[in-house]
Amino acid sequence: MDLDLTSDQELLQQTTARFIQSVCPLETVRALSDGDADAGPDYRRQAAELGWFAMLVPEDLGGGSVSGDGVLDAAIVAEERGRVLQPGLFVATNAVASGLVLDGTDEQRAKVLAALAAGEATATWAAAGPGGDWDVETGVGAEATAGGGYLLHGTKSFVQDAQTADWLLVTASGPSQFLVAAGTPGVSVRRLDGLDLTRRFSEVRFDHVELPASAMVGAFGGAHAAIERQLQVAAVLTVAESVGAMSHDFEIALDYAKARTAFGRPIGSFQAVKHLLADTSLLLETSKALSAAAARAVGSGGPEAAEVTSMAKAFVGDSALDLAQNCFQVFGGIGYTWEHDQHLYLRRLTVDAALYGEPAWHRERICRLHEL
Repeated sequence: MDLDLTSDQELLQQTTARFIQSVCPLETVRALSDGDADAGPDYRRQAAELGWFAMLVPEDLGGGSVSGDGVLDAAIVAEERGRVLQPGLFVATNAVASGLVLDGTDEQRAKVLAALAAGEATATWAAAGPGGDWDVETGVGAEATAGGGYLLHGTKSFVQDAQTADWLLVTASGPSQFLVAAGTPGVSVRRLDGLDLTRRFSEVRFDHVELPASAMVGAFGGAHAAIERQLQVAAVLTVAESVGAMSHDFEIALDYAKARTAFGRPIGSFQAVKHLLADTSLLLETSKALSAAAARAVGSGGPEAAEVTSMAKAFVGDSALDLAQNCFQVFGGIGYTWEHDQHLYLRRLTVDAALYGEPAWHRERICRLHEL
């Protein structure tokens, strides 16, 4: 990420990288991908000790960040996570935390936010409608009942780690949001087959789920601001993770071009490969700049945050796929083998491009922001 980091932020970056390499390096990620891709509670608790889930949580609830700009600090962590394709609910948990900070009741904040920050509980955002519709009000309907509670019915798709999350933040029609505990009667989770082997996504069905009034987050039909904040946070952190994955993928391709010889010369010395690497480097550096700009915009909460976030999500989503394909060209046949890491990076970048709105969706969103 193109940032002028403070000494504290540099320490956060270095500590995060060391933690990942010692606890969940790529070899471990590969092993986890054969199971449920869950690094487990010990990993989560150790990550929480580094502040991964506390950066958007108020200090009086156990939160705080090293620079005072929680979004920017979280983006630094996200980029390091992306470099080594980390599993787990980092992006979703921080998005949920941002919504609860804005609209949650005192009880919800005390009960849930503190547990999230400490790594004692996990939360995921049930946002996308069936088929990956990222107009997040779709898929689930919400009705007020005569007894003062609420009734949810419908389906949310592409919910990350729904099978292991303790809490679901469900965005429903209205728009309204509800905090639903795992195991609530009427909630069923069906695991989906996915391209990214390092993460798990599910379809979550709500079969006339009855909720008490205390499950409401914010006002009924008044969740616009919280949803916008959650979307910005989720998109920015996803972009940062993508940039981290892009950086590492390009680095290993560049090293390969320097080491691999053909006709007595490193293949990186051939003009066609040099031009390909130069174009790929430009994609990466531009993506880094946009990621940093989006993180700063969302962190400051300025009026331009929505547009800059969508610009970054659209550009990086497209550029990531181009970069991964260019790296395949450098690696040649070996890059297509199961044993090589290249396919894992392509899988992660392809899914990240679609999460929280694919590039076309965000370009359309920019047009809507300008009433075009």
